[in-house]
Amino acid sequence: MTNCFDRRDVLSFLGSSVATWPLAARAEGHSPIIGFLNSASPDPTLQRVAAFRKGLSEMGFERQNAPIEFRWAENLIYRLPGMAADLVRRHVTIIAATGSTASALAARQATSTIPIVFEIGGDPVATGLVDSPDGSGGNMTGVSLNIAALAQRQLELLREVNPKVSTVAVFLNPDNRNSPAQKARVEAAARAVGMQVLVLDVNKESGFDRPFMTLQQRGADALFVSNDQYFLEWRQEIVSLAARYSVPTIYASRAFVTAGGLISYGASLSDGYHQVGIYVGRILKGEKPGDLPVVNSTKFQLAINVATAWALGLTLPPALLSRADEVIQ
Repeated sequence: MTNCFDRRDVLSFLGSSVATWPLAARAEGHSPIIGFLNSASPDPTLQRVAAFRKGLSEMGFERQNAPIEFRWAENLIYRLPGMAADLVRRHVTIIAATGSTASALAARQATSTIPIVFEIGGDPVATGLVDSPDGSGGNMTGVSLNIAALAQRQLELLREVNPKVSTVAVFLNPDNRNSPAQKARVEAAARAVGMQVLVLDVNKESGFDRPFMTLQQRGADALFVSNDQYFLEWRQEIVSLAARYSVPTIYASRAFVTAGGLISYGASLSDGYHQVGIYVGRILKGEKPGDLPVVNSTKFQLAINVATAWALGLTLPPALLSRADEVIQ
């Protein structure tokens, strides 16, 4: 797939500020102000922000009539509550809470009246964001990427790539509140496909070198990198170490594959952000968030890096390649 946006245009958009709008017009309420809260940093999120803007545009909201206040936590989750509170103090009209469940929880903690549209990877009911996915009557709705439900399929794809896989190492971030649930799901998925699992906690404290040495010492045949914004930010380091240790690895995001990773299977993040933009636009037009059901992502992408497979000495089945949405030579 080809990126159909100009990076300079998006950077220009990210740099735009509500300050460019006349204060008098803002005070009179002539234009809504969108708060955009994200747990990551801007640069890796450019394509997703472009998709968010596309959704807004489809609802009739452009830079001229719906300025955006951006808040980026730079993977420092503890910053999110303060950033969410700051958006509330600035009287934004609506908050798009993206990047992780932590963003959505911080926004919920900050306000019970300002509409919130979230984008998360897990179950919004289990995480306490909504009482019902069909419309809770509260101030929150959004998009669930269904990432948790993909573990078994991801392990099956690993075995298609390398039928000899019997033990798979799993990278989990212990700082992610969803890690216990992720661990349980991956272990259940591994049992279903007849694999052994070696769970490794990986975060800033552990670094990446030590977990890779451990998986090699413990005889893991492959690696499963769970969905986590921290891993996405450090994808180049992970991909480089996977190559150095010659371990076939599957990821949840195609960004790893374009960086040189072997294979990825996961929900389309851009599609999720696009839907967030549409929901924000619908609410700005007068719909209530509590009346809008949480959208479950149904668009999943399989990406394969053939050059990486060759470097690992793997022969990819033609049937697998024919199913891929993106094949990188």
